[in-house]
Amino acid sequence: MKVMCMYLPQYHSFPENDEWWGRGYTEWVAVKGAKPLFRGHCQPRVPLGGDYYDLDKDGQATLKRQAALAKQYGVYGFSIYQYYFNGKTLMEKPLQTLLADPSIDIRYNICWANETWTRTWYGQSDQILIAQEYGNRDDWKKYFDYLLPFFKDKRYIKVGNRPVWQIYKTFDIPCFFEMAGCFNEWAREAGFDGVYIISGKTAAGSDDRSGLIDGYYYFEPGYTLKYDLSVAGKVSYYGGTYFRSLRNRIIGEGSGHVLERKVDARRIMGAISKRDYADNEFPGLIPDWDNTPRRGYKGLVYMNTSPQLFEDTLRTLKKKVEGHQVDFVYVNAWNEWGEGAFVEPDEERGYAYLEAIKRTTDDQHCNDSL
Repeated sequence: MKVMCMYLPQYHSFPENDEWWGRGYTEWVAVKGAKPLFRGHCQPRVPLGGDYYDLDKDGQATLKRQAALAKQYGVYGFSIYQYYFNGKTLMEKPLQTLLADPSIDIRYNICWANETWTRTWYGQSDQILIAQEYGNRDDWKKYFDYLLPFFKDKRYIKVGNRPVWQIYKTFDIPCFFEMAGCFNEWAREAGFDGVYIISGKTAAGSDDRSGLIDGYYYFEPGYTLKYDLSVAGKVSYYGGTYFRSLRNRIIGEGSGHVLERKVDARRIMGAISKRDYADNEFPGLIPDWDNTPRRGYKGLVYMNTSPQLFEDTLRTLKKKVEGHQVDFVYVNAWNEWGEGAFVEPDEERGYAYLEAIKRTTDDQHCNDSL
């Protein structure tokens, strides 16, 4: 089993974020501003030692420290989100820092987060901030040329001689058949055997077009909450959400609102553990989930999360992928602090989630490459 951690690079300011959310905005703004919404609600979450790192000002040192921590605790690599909008990149600084410094000892691949950005965070309207458009062959070539230096990096994760090109929502790309064909063609011209495309199975959908995708990763917990919750779980979740939302609407604006959405994490992790995975399907799991820093009382909290539940699920998934040609398991995430989904150490649980990964992977040996 190769534990892959999704990695969010949103911990540095950049001009667009300053314009949209206020000068100096990063993920830490939301994290620091979070409030407890019920008895025992652990907010705000605080990184261990108050390490509110900046991936621009101290990006090189931070990435080295994170890479060393990941390696020490058995994480195979990072799947780093990339934000590319038909020629325009956002939040690209950490990836550039990583590429420029070969001494940062971490395997990684790029996950293209191909979504339109809107103002849905913080209860604001659905105003589009930047649209995701896919262009034509010339535009795709520019994107491939941008990716190629990463693909050629010795640390970049490959399956055989094919660099992994992970895409959050391939089903949103109407021209993907043509686009993927071009990428494979250009990759072969660059000395590879094509690209290895991994598509997300998400709450919003999955790509069922045959002949396009090499593998699928489960983007949890959304996939299971939407498609694989038990009948009892659905009644509890949707019924409870309806009545709490109704209560908040009756109260109207002001104080007294209650958290509208919560679900027992044991139901989600149980469904993840029971599922069978095909050879080209890569399971996912979460350490925790609480996106109230971003969405307030309209957020979603997974109750009864724990390092032990995480470890038990990870051990089960290890058995599920045993013997698979590609045995990735995706953890969401290394550092999604605004969604409460992180294995990085914090003041509440210390290194507990990393220690769970280490215990689960200690009896195996990761090769340097696939």
